[in-house]
Amino acid sequence: MSIDLYLRFLFTLAGIIALIVVLAFLARRFGLVRGLAGGSGTRRLAVVEVAAVDAKRRLVLLRRDATEHLVLLGPDSAIVVESGISAPRDFRTALSAETAGEQAEAHR
Repeated sequence: MSIDLYLRFLFTLAGIIALIVVLAFLARRFGLVRGLAGGSGTRRLAVVEVAAVDAKRRLVLLRRDATEHLVLLGPDSAIVVESGISAPRDFRTALSAETAGEQAEAHR
């Protein structure tokens, strides 16, 4: 076998590896790859709500599994305001219960 055959094989292998790397980069860049670390595909962490306190600070409600955490984010720090808040089972149910409670108070 000649050296030409080995060089052609090495260049082809390098090209295929480069193509795989480029496709993996593009898949990550455009969000086509999800949850490789989680395995099941379900997301455990979510930003529920963000509210501006002033020009530099924001209150962020984070949900991890069935627990919510209220965090105050500033330009140089993050402070946990409240931790271990029980997340509502269904956001729509919690919202409708809150609205019904406000309507009941308004009628008093």
